[in-house]
Amino acid sequence: MSTVWAVLLLAAVLAFAVVRPRGLPEAAAAVPAAAIAIGGGLVPWSAARDEMIMLGPTVGFLAAILALAHLADAWGVFGYAGGLAARSARGSPTRLLTVVFGIAAVVTAVLSLDATVVLLTPVVFATAAAAGVRARPQVYACTHLANAGSLLLPVSNLTNLLAFGATGLTFLGFAGMMALPWVAVIAVEYAVFRWFFAGDLATPARPSPVEPTPAPRFALVVLALTLAGFAVAEPMGVAPAVVAAAGAVVLAVPLVVRATDRRRTALGIALSTNPLFCFFVFALGVVVLALRRNGLDDLIAALTPGSASLLGLLAVAGLAALLANLVNNVPATLVLVPVVAHTPALVLAALIGVNVGPNLTYVGSLATLLWRRILHARDEPPASAVFLRLGLATVPACLLAAVVALWVALKLSTVL
Repeated sequence: MSTVWAVLLLAAVLAFAVVRPRGLPEAAAAVPAAAIAIGGGLVPWSAARDEMIMLGPTVGFLAAILALAHLADAWGVFGYAGGLAARSARGSPTRLLTVVFGIAAVVTAVLSLDATVVLLTPVVFATAAAAGVRARPQVYACTHLANAGSLLLPVSNLTNLLAFGATGLTFLGFAGMMALPWVAVIAVEYAVFRWFFAGDLATPARPSPVEPTPAPRFALVVLALTLAGFAVAEPMGVAPAVVAAAGAVVLAVPLVVRATDRRRTALGIALSTNPLFCFFVFALGVVVLALRRNGLDDLIAALTPGSASLLGLLAVAGLAALLANLVNNVPATLVLVPVVAHTPALVLAALIGVNVGPNLTYVGSLATLLWRRILHARDEPPASAVFLRLGLATVPACLLAAVVALWVALKLSTVL
């Protein structure tokens, strides 16, 4: 019965996160569910406390990077990128898709997938309108690149941060090992998008004049220094959340000082950390822990191969992708990493699964849920059939390409 209750609690939390009745935040269901799990004896309070302490640095980074992305938007970084994309398209829908792919891949890698979904998606809508093209290929690219494009850096995704310690790699070592899989996934996604959206891309563009937007040099320099700070600070034991927070402070201070209403501006920056969403992540971790303690850990351990051969890497990535679409990619990471932590290569394969796999269903990742919410808010809801067909066309091919690329990278690392 404990297992049944744990499954029901997690299912209720994920269903609420997808539906969000009356626009209520995800935490409205997750926090009570976590309390029920603790109060009902599914998770001892001490274990729940330890889980939240473990998640603390990751959630802290989430809050800091959301604020950093919000401030980058306030400085005009995303508007500048959109204008650059519209001008670069020169009336070609295919060229615009190519530019959006490049921008989304970079934004995801540097500012995390949430920035791509929350801030770049609205810009892409406006950019497509200015370029006079159908927005559907570019908008779907935002969610696919947010997930699949988050393989490159430890800071690109919460899943990466959760697993980073288990890889035994440095910041730059992680980037070096995942660079080839990252490129492979983006190449496969781009090829499939060109085929899948051929009709949209063949529609003639009707561009509108786009005025050049000055580059926000100060913000771009701060973002570049923040990215460099991630690499420099990690060997010294400085948490990525501290570096992201420092970058956010540097961008925030001039905005607050120049603001007419400083208190309101400061409050807006504080709220951009999305505290309710952070509570949701904490609570989700506790709910997942209840399921892990009541049978899921044993089941996953029995299914997970221990070999880092090509077949073993493929099996772990496939299992991770399946689990992400069943319970969401953050819980899937929490479940899988302890099981494969004995072999860093398997940890990297698991990350491929939990980052690429969520492009198959809405519940696969928190970022996809946020993307879906944004489209509904614009009265342009995504078509579930299109989302599923696109996922079926991309996810298996991307998993195979990324795992093979990882296997090659591992072989090269042993040679070099």
